[in-house]
Amino acid sequence: MILACNRISKSFGTDQILSEVSFHIEDHEKAAIVGINGAGKSTLLKIIVGELAADSGDVVLSRGKSLGYLAQHQDLESGRSIYEELREVKRPIIEMEQQIRTLELQMKDAAGEELEQMLTAYSQLNHAFELENGYAWQSEITGILKGLGFPEEEFEKKVSTLSGGQKTRISLGKLLLSRPDIILLDEPTNHLDMESIAWLENYLKGYGGAVIIVAHDRYFLNRVVGKIIELEQGRGSVYLGDYTAYSEKKAMLRAAQLKAWMNQQQEIRHQEEVIAKLKSFNREKSIKRAESREKMLAKIEVLEKPAEINDEMRIELEPNILSGNDVLTIRGLGKSFGSNHLFSHVDIDIKRGERVALIGNNGTGKTTILKLINGMLPADSGTITLGSKVHIGYYDQEHHVLHMEKTAFEEVQDAYPNLTNTQVRNILAAFLFTGDDVFKRIADLSGGERGRVSLAKLMLSEANFLILDEPTNHLDIISKEILENALQSYTGTVFYVSHDRYFINQTATRILELTGQTLINYIGNYDYYLEKREVLAPVYLAGKATPSAQATPLDNASSSGSQSNPSASSVKQDWKAQKEEQARIRKRQNDLKKTEDEIHRLETRDGEIGELLQLEEIYTDMAKLMAYNQEKEAIQDQLESLYARWEELAEMES
Repeated sequence: MILACNRISKSFGTDQILSEVSFHIEDHEKAAIVGINGAGKSTLLKIIVGELAADSGDVVLSRGKSLGYLAQHQDLESGRSIYEELREVKRPIIEMEQQIRTLELQMKDAAGEELEQMLTAYSQLNHAFELENGYAWQSEITGILKGLGFPEEEFEKKVSTLSGGQKTRISLGKLLLSRPDIILLDEPTNHLDMESIAWLENYLKGYGGAVIIVAHDRYFLNRVVGKIIELEQGRGSVYLGDYTAYSEKKAMLRAAQLKAWMNQQQEIRHQEEVIAKLKSFNREKSIKRAESREKMLAKIEVLEKPAEINDEMRIELEPNILSGNDVLTIRGLGKSFGSNHLFSHVDIDIKRGERVALIGNNGTGKTTILKLINGMLPADSGTITLGSKVHIGYYDQEHHVLHMEKTAFEEVQDAYPNLTNTQVRNILAAFLFTGDDVFKRIADLSGGERGRVSLAKLMLSEANFLILDEPTNHLDIISKEILENALQSYTGTVFYVSHDRYFINQTATRILELTGQTLINYIGNYDYYLEKREVLAPVYLAGKATPSAQATPLDNASSSGSQSNPSASSVKQDWKAQKEEQARIRKRQNDLKKTEDEIHRLETRDGEIGELLQLEEIYTDMAKLMAYNQEKEAIQDQLESLYARWEELAEMES
């Protein structure tokens, strides 16, 4: 064990963020911390590295082990070049190398004991230099910079001129170069393109130390980690396996907990009904049986109801009208910005019902294509034609379609003036805006909150062609899954840009890769793209095939495979079994009703006999008295048998 967190608790004011969270990390282990936005993931990382103090609990780091931490937001100020900034991390090795070279020069003029001392020092320095991989420090820097998406021609750029995302990549590169025993990464993939993310996956998988990651990139987590630490409602739970295994176990566990609670509640209600019925019989034996059941019921350890998930978005996407079959037709599209030529001769055909993902490295022009379709930019060449009855709904990752000066309430109300105040509030509540949150200005909202406002407007638009630019940015994993489900059941057409490979894998029926200033078409999801890219990309880029981004629903169906329908015999057997079970249930219910009716009839007759026995003409007539007493005894025997039968049938009903 290299790191242990023992019963970590943390509150901010009255908000309990973490409550006795415990877990441990083994040497070389790769783990992820997951949870909804606000669950305390970043807070826990800051407590581990000592940036925040826990209210209670402790963090134990093995003696002599080092921590390296990359926060989500970096404000790197430096006058150095990109290469020089990373070179500073290797300063101790560079100085060691200089000492070695100095000793080599000095040893030429040394002799005797002085030479022996120099040789000893030289041998020790060389050994330490080799252990630190000193002979490869330059190639290590170059490899990490290229892996993180910096071409060699940018190595001399000043750090001070870089964007926030580029500075974060520089900070990540410095952390990787420093090679701590434990790396802690908070959303490391946010500013990386697909190639850089794939490079980081391979780097971390082969990393000699331990790694703890906070990330919403489920594909990344599946590829890297073998342990999931979940934060939910302040509590921590540990699951072994990748993200998919965790997700499946979590769903199974929650379903089992909910089923157990529902079954117990049903049993409690049933026992209460039986007790009430037994008491209503108003007989000594029945009352004793009721009291016995009450004692058993009191001993039951009542299960706690699984917490309701009230912090999930509720999104339903449904087009208002059906579009024509040809939704989008693009021919010969080209665009440049000055000397920066993005693409040319691009052809795209999108049919109704398709979900097409546009992927590619940063700067290739993906967002530009979406803006050209929406008329937000003019094309240099080519034509863009929308099909019959096509109604576009646009989601902009930079949220330019939102008005920064408006409140969330005004943003929705002004866009859809026919909605009542209550309807606007209900819509915003479905996207987690409650109370006074609806009156926050768009400018004051976080990126995730702005994204939810945009999604709310998108849902209300009832568009039949959704154009989405990075729709999962700033969404937590649960929200991403909700959006995935909404898109999977959406009957319109979707064209989107995303770096989220898991999201693409779940939602895309076709992928267009923008590379080499042209498009390559893959008729399948992301797994299909990975399988075929090594074969198709060289053919397209070498001009050995005509680059066409056209496909039909038939193509998509054939690529994704078909699911065979259950056989007729199995369907017939299932139907027969269901009919037999329904017949058994009806018989039990009929038997129970007949038993209750017979009990009622006999109890009524028993009461009548009791009244007759009070009459003088009866108790003075020995023959009648004997006959009524015999009937009453027979009724008592029948009732005892019926009560037992009723309890048996009542138990079968539960």
